[in-house]
Amino acid sequence: MLRQLSHYMKEYRLYAILSPIFMVIEVMADVYIPFLMRDLVNIGIYQQDSQVVINIGIKMILAAIVGIATGVASARVGAVAGYGFGANVRAALYRKIQLFSFGNLDQFSVPSLITRLTNDCNQMSHAAMMSLRMGVRAPALFTFALIMAFNIDPRLARVFLVAIPILIVVFLIITKLAGPRFTAMQERVDDLNAIVQEDLTNIREIKTFVRVDHEKRRFKKSNDSLMQTAFKAIAVVIVAMPAAELVIYSTIIAILWLGGLDIVAGNIMAGDLISFLTYVMQILMSLIMLAMVLLQLTRAKASAERVSDVLTTDVDITSPDNGLTSSLDGSISYEDVTFAYPGSENNSLMDINLDIKSGEVIGVLGATGSGKSTLLSLIPRLYDVSEGRVLVGGKDVRDYDLTVLRDTVSFVLQQNTLFSGTLRENMQWGDEDASDEKIIRALKRAQAWEFVSKMPQGLDSIVEQGGTNFSGGQRQRLTIARALLKDPQILILDDSTSAVDMDTDAKIRRSFDTELQGITKIIVAQRIASVENADRILILDEGRVSAFASAEELMKTSSIYREIYESQQRGVVA
Repeated sequence: MLRQLSHYMKEYRLYAILSPIFMVIEVMADVYIPFLMRDLVNIGIYQQDSQVVINIGIKMILAAIVGIATGVASARVGAVAGYGFGANVRAALYRKIQLFSFGNLDQFSVPSLITRLTNDCNQMSHAAMMSLRMGVRAPALFTFALIMAFNIDPRLARVFLVAIPILIVVFLIITKLAGPRFTAMQERVDDLNAIVQEDLTNIREIKTFVRVDHEKRRFKKSNDSLMQTAFKAIAVVIVAMPAAELVIYSTIIAILWLGGLDIVAGNIMAGDLISFLTYVMQILMSLIMLAMVLLQLTRAKASAERVSDVLTTDVDITSPDNGLTSSLDGSISYEDVTFAYPGSENNSLMDINLDIKSGEVIGVLGATGSGKSTLLSLIPRLYDVSEGRVLVGGKDVRDYDLTVLRDTVSFVLQQNTLFSGTLRENMQWGDEDASDEKIIRALKRAQAWEFVSKMPQGLDSIVEQGGTNFSGGQRQRLTIARALLKDPQILILDDSTSAVDMDTDAKIRRSFDTELQGITKIIVAQRIASVENADRILILDEGRVSAFASAEELMKTSSIYREIYESQQRGVVA
């Protein structure tokens, strides 16, 4: 995992090298000051030599300036390296998610992916920056200060042989306890993000059903769970500080006692003890600093594992090498197709065999859960078949370059999504170079120009996030227009006119009949009126083909079709 993630630091390698170098120089300056202080007291003050005091004082000031300058430089380049590393990881994570198939996306919840892109990447940035600075400062300060302390009084420095092992054991225990708690805390963040995203996305439904209080309670439960989990994780850190301070102050008391006896006995001078005590503080504080770094790295490790899980996930749908770059026509064939969603033991489609000619208009009917959307999602390879194969233009869809295949097949999903921006920008998702004339032509075909033309800003009209400033029927027509701009050979409308009135639905179908000849059109619908003029109608029942024929033939041969027809006719008569 470390080898994989270190790749994202290469761009900032120079900064990552300079930050520790500057930090070591700062540490050397910090360690040099107590050494000068010893001579200042023992020689300058004890002997009342003002010239020595001035000379040593100037050296101490210069050492402090060097320490401050290199400390600032280390912080600056360390921040660039740390946050640059985080930005690179975040970008790689985002690119990987964009490559995911629908099956891959089913493995991770959207809120979890959002947390990994934000919170987890931020934790890794902080850890990288802290590793380059505090992770270097702590061991360097410990080493240099320990050397200087033994240089002043080896006998007195033996106190560390007791204090340091105790601190190390305490910090190792704390670090081991903290790891699982920080992992659990990130999972609670996932849960909270899931609720927030769901509530904000469906705020209208929540208000409509007067469920605000219920959602408040649900949010509070998740928020409290995160708080409690965070408390458990932070409690480890809270325990660490008193334990460390107890050892530190006990060490200081022992040194003051033993050092005082040495001064009385004439074994050391006062300056030696003052300098020694400063090194003691530096040594023990460096251990505390190192413990904080280890705790941060423990938390970052939990985040890094979650990020690595995404980065190392195999994308199960990719373009083949030297994939086909063009389709012969819009014909579609299913050969002995069986499909089960990843992780599911039950097949959603079974033994599907179909032949659809190029340019045909195909209607698809079936009960909810019969597999209509699943069947059609196999054409542009949103999922891959479990068994059998799907052919477009006489070629297996797995042999096509993915971009070419998905440009050949224009799929209007059940969920009609528009993106924040302008209408023109949304339409150019279908063709980024589309002129206004081409956009307007597509809008007219989808019966959307009639309301767009009445908007004061026309194609420059603002679309709010999710297209919430348009009605459901308007969003459906706009997404159909966007799909038409791709000039596809195959157009799939997955229940994409359910929110429009029957008159508009009829106009859309007439427009398709006259202006989209030669394009294979597959229309999933709940209303028979939407598909009764199709060349053939496919009836799905529990993942199997129940019937596939014209409306006239189905009236004679398909009980499911007759039942749907009669129930809808009764509704019309009523």
